[in-house]
Amino acid sequence: MRFTLSLLAACTLLSTPVLAQTVFPATLAGHAFLPAMTMVAPPADAPHDLLVSGKFTGAKRNDRPMSVMGDVGTAYGSHPTGISLPFIGQPIQGLSGFAANRDDDGSWFVLTDNGFGSKVNSPDAMLFFHRMKPDFGSGKVNVEETIFLHDPDKKVPFRIATESTESRYLTGADFDPESIQYLNGEIWIGDEFGPYVIRAAKDGRILDVFETVLDGKVIKGPDTPGITVPAEPGKAFQVQRSGGYEGMALQPSTNLLWAMIEKPLLIEGGNTQGDFLRVMTFDTNTNKWTGESFKFKLSEGAQAIGDFNFIDETRALVIERDNGEGDSAKACASGAADLNDCYPIPAKVKNVVLVDTASVDEDGFIRRIGHINLLDIQDPDGRALEGMKPAEGPFTFPFLTIEDVARYDDTHIMIANDNNLPFSGGRQIGTSANNEFILLAVPELLNAK
Repeated sequence: MRFTLSLLAACTLLSTPVLAQTVFPATLAGHAFLPAMTMVAPPADAPHDLLVSGKFTGAKRNDRPMSVMGDVGTAYGSHPTGISLPFIGQPIQGLSGFAANRDDDGSWFVLTDNGFGSKVNSPDAMLFFHRMKPDFGSGKVNVEETIFLHDPDKKVPFRIATESTESRYLTGADFDPESIQYLNGEIWIGDEFGPYVIRAAKDGRILDVFETVLDGKVIKGPDTPGITVPAEPGKAFQVQRSGGYEGMALQPSTNLLWAMIEKPLLIEGGNTQGDFLRVMTFDTNTNKWTGESFKFKLSEGAQAIGDFNFIDETRALVIERDNGEGDSAKACASGAADLNDCYPIPAKVKNVVLVDTASVDEDGFIRRIGHINLLDIQDPDGRALEGMKPAEGPFTFPFLTIEDVARYDDTHIMIANDNNLPFSGGRQIGTSANNEFILLAVPELLNAK
């Protein structure tokens, strides 16, 4: 009788929507990359100031291109990345989202984020998205087109950095775009600062900007226009800094956008609601929030999500991650004083989770079906590119921010990282991370129910 009860309890735990932890295998089927130092020229009618980007990433303005070496920051060992700021041109780095729907020619819509990580340091970083074609045969990623976001019709409801110009190109001082979808010839973007949902034409012209409504109230972040310092976390704003929309999935059957907050929301007093993320649904047919919301449970050690995309009518992929960077085989010893050749905070939790949005428990949690571990990828055919694989053991994707995932076909998914140029490494100590694209064979994951 005792054994029966224990077995029943275990089965109940495993079947609980929040706690399902089936781990599915993943095999590397392709590997391609866009070099870290990949730039694009601003449009001819852009302000002259935008010809050089990254001038405000230090304590003082710096107009001398390539004069200050980038590094990963003190918490990660202060490793230099080999690439210096400011840049001549606009960096394509910071790939922060894949659209589930491709363009007519098969190219993928890929989003670049706000530039250099914050509203303050990115007023000269232009906002844009691309059409890209990764070639897993050659190992190269082809940028077919870059489309710059601009607001000639003054749809943005606040003053933008280029307010006085005719072209009114958007910059990282205006929005932090982190997720993208393509629907009926238009682009939908999830922003972290507002957080806002942005509707744009395929040519990058802003059509609408929507505030976020949760439980009947507009929610804001510390970088939302109108929030002034001092402001009380959880009361004046509920979204953590850099914690707005990191994933915004487009549901095929309904054309609903399922917008997921990157980090747990704040409550009065500054604490968080818990180790879960809120998901709100926006109806692109009516341009209104539906009023429905759900919860995504983070696994132990995960601190944020990176992307969110449906693979069919109800099932979707979510990237969840910790704040670690680098292979654990090169982790620094406890208490080590010399951090030059090791990772102080190595990657430990980098998962792609399969969820079923049609299965929600009584507390509003979306069911987790299972996941793959991006730190344990098999590579029996040697698909990993030279210089971008561990010396031994399985292939890993040990980057700080992994922010792009989409279903590639019936048995494969495609993933890419945000390389935070020039502030992240992860692959090699002392070297800036490239924008890597990996194709993974995951038939068991994609067939799981």
